[in-house]
Amino acid sequence: MVDQQERRGEDFAEEQSKAESQEKDPQTGEQNDENNPAAAETGEREALKKDYQDLKDKYLRLYAEFDNYKKRTIREKVDLMNTAARDTITALLPVLDDFDRAKKIAEDESTAETFSEGVRLVYNKLYNILEQKGLEPMESDGEPFDPELHEAFTEIPAPSEEMKGRVVDTIEKGFKLKDKIIRHAKVVVGK
Repeated sequence: MVDQQERRGEDFAEEQSKAESQEKDPQTGEQNDENNPAAAETGEREALKKDYQDLKDKYLRLYAEFDNYKKRTIREKVDLMNTAARDTITALLPVLDDFDRAKKIAEDESTAETFSEGVRLVYNKLYNILEQKGLEPMESDGEPFDPELHEAFTEIPAPSEEMKGRVVDTIEKGFKLKDKIIRHAKVVVGK
């Protein structure tokens, strides 16, 4: 009888140790079976999947960042090429103003000044070259005054009612280079 009780005690201890080794892990909810290789392999597989997802996320973010960098540098290069000659063209604007004044005086019949054919050719050639590079004169006479396009030099009484708030005269032409204003028109506004 004592032998039977000893056997039952040993069986009980053995079952209890098996139950303890098969208890669930409180964090993962999985069986904590140290003797079961399938459970260990599943945990390893989950860790590898998590690492894979992390690396994939890092790769996608890095790829997107590099793609944005390429687009930004291309845009900056195009902008630089479009406005590379801006300083040179801006320096030539007073020369164009002088040509315009000389042409205007030569066309006035009350003066003896003439605008020779050679000077007229140089004038036209210079304007054509600058237009090919993207320079556009801004028309402002008779237009409504816009402080983003015009610089008001002075205000005078409007010659007619419809000229109120409009440009009466242009003192100095405004210019755009590829749709960007490089010089605002200096104008006289009717009030």
